[in-house]
Amino acid sequence: MADFPACVPEPPALGAGRGLTLGRESGFERGLTALARAATMRGVNLLIADDEPLARERLAALLAELGGHRVVGQVGDGRAALDACLATPPDVVLLDIEMPEMDGLEAARHLAALDSPPAVIFCTAYDDHALAAFDAAAVDYLLKPVRAERLGAALQRAAERRAGRQQAAAPPALPGRSRTHLAARLRGSLRLIPVADIRYLQAEEKYVVVHHARGEDLVEDSLKSLEAEFAGRFLRIHRNCLVAREQFSELKRTPDGLVHAVLRDGGAVLEVSRRCLPVLRDELKHL
Repeated sequence: MADFPACVPEPPALGAGRGLTLGRESGFERGLTALARAATMRGVNLLIADDEPLARERLAALLAELGGHRVVGQVGDGRAALDACLATPPDVVLLDIEMPEMDGLEAARHLAALDSPPAVIFCTAYDDHALAAFDAAAVDYLLKPVRAERLGAALQRAAERRAGRQQAAAPPALPGRSRTHLAARLRGSLRLIPVADIRYLQAEEKYVVVHHARGEDLVEDSLKSLEAEFAGRFLRIHRNCLVAREQFSELKRTPDGLVHAVLRDGGAVLEVSRRCLPVLRDELKHL
């Protein structure tokens, strides 16, 4: 992203003005501050994710100017940022928002699902994503061109979160922004499944089984939330099953009156409930 002029106003730090109490720090707060300062003095491991090489270089130069921090990697998109975090977990990720392959907001949501997620600081040229960044549990939101003092303050906030072991829950899907990937937990790691590769989704107890081009995986999203997020991509054929629109080959009625959907890839045959059948037939007319 090209840097905007320095006259663009910097948004307040995330959390500023949100119910913070003025006055003396409690003993616990002073302890957290001391721990955070100690962590800052030791430095943190950082990953820089931005699709503009010059923006990555500028952030690396600012970190060198601040001193004491280690850049463990630089990547150009959100998917690469996730891969890098799984390979060499950083303490903090400096994350652009508008990137190819996977944007920064989606990447932050996947990162928050890790057992030990890194702190996320968004660094972007646009000021219209601040609320979404807060919903994505970011530590701070910096506008380009990033200033050294603002970056230092954001790293201090990240250190405070680490010291206090504040692990945010995975944020909900952001309105109007459906994900490009689903994430399956695998022994503390994540497997990313491109939504374009998903054939159908089946609810089983408290999980959803994702049937995709390379096999099956379990995700913790509910079928209802997936239906809402990907309303234009999947059709409900049963209370426990959603099917990708392009996967429908035909509907077949059995001698005992049941209707099944036959899928194009893999040849799966899935039962269609009587309740879903009228809407499904109507939708299939337009495919």
